[in-house]
Amino acid sequence: MADLDPRNTGDGWERNVLEKVALAAVAEQRAARRWGMAFKTLVLIYLFVVLFLGMGWLKKGGEKSSGKHTAMVELRGVIASEGQASADNVMTGLQAAFKDSNTQGVVLRINSPGGSPVQAGYINDEIKRLRGLYPNIPLYAVVEDICASGGYYVAAAADKIYVDKASIVGSIGVVMDGFGFTGTMEKLGVERRAITAGANKKFLDPFSPVNPAHKAFAEKMLSEIHEQFIAVVREGRGKRLKETPELFSGLVWVGPKSIELGLADALGSVDSVARDVIKAEDVVDFTPHENIAERVARRFGAAMAEALVKVTASSGAQLR
Repeated sequence: MADLDPRNTGDGWERNVLEKVALAAVAEQRAARRWGMAFKTLVLIYLFVVLFLGMGWLKKGGEKSSGKHTAMVELRGVIASEGQASADNVMTGLQAAFKDSNTQGVVLRINSPGGSPVQAGYINDEIKRLRGLYPNIPLYAVVEDICASGGYYVAAAADKIYVDKASIVGSIGVVMDGFGFTGTMEKLGVERRAITAGANKKFLDPFSPVNPAHKAFAEKMLSEIHEQFIAVVREGRGKRLKETPELFSGLVWVGPKSIELGLADALGSVDSVARDVIKAEDVVDFTPHENIAERVARRFGAAMAEALVKVTASSGAQLR
């Protein structure tokens, strides 16, 4: 016969509840220990990578050669303050290339659609400075797929510019682009509310109609930068330029036509320039590259932050 004693039933219910509470507490403690161990492991790995960096076991950029060589620095991608094609990065490589006592000549390999005129100007100025500081070391620009706008701004400082027959060269112009959302806002019934101190604080605001005075001011500003660009090209290319009405209009040309216009000097590649022009076939890359340790450190840094958030959240759940 079943035990119908209410006291026995009560004891079983309380025991079950206590068991569930105890098991839940054990599970939370195990989870907290797992996250704690994971976090400690990430910390150890991070410190190990930092140790590698500090002891210089994983070097950053610039191969070295014991013999005479052609030094190469790459300018690849959009020229901007952050990234591989930043002025700091390219200038660091150029400085190391010229400083090396075995460098017979420097090749700046360019594959860039352009970018910041400020960053391009920095590199152009540094090239001219280094050429004056090391007059016996020539610098040649070698164009791969494209050398346009800011990329050509940089190339104009070189002693000579070599291109491939299918390279795209030019785009000597300046652009400021954006979007206008006034039509979309009207369709959606959205009203723009902007309070400013200063009559021109909403300069080229994409959520307001085009202001003719602002547009004229922007065009004047771009024209000034364009004139700076033209002056740099004329200074760098000199009498080699065959000026036409289209030359500074922003158009681009393929390799042979760019040579005809004086924007480039001859067909060539890094290897052919090193071999036939500089007479030093051994090409040494001085481009600063982010090394493996730095990439790992950055990724583990992000992983550690995520783990820390999870550990904190887990600890908070135990306290509630």
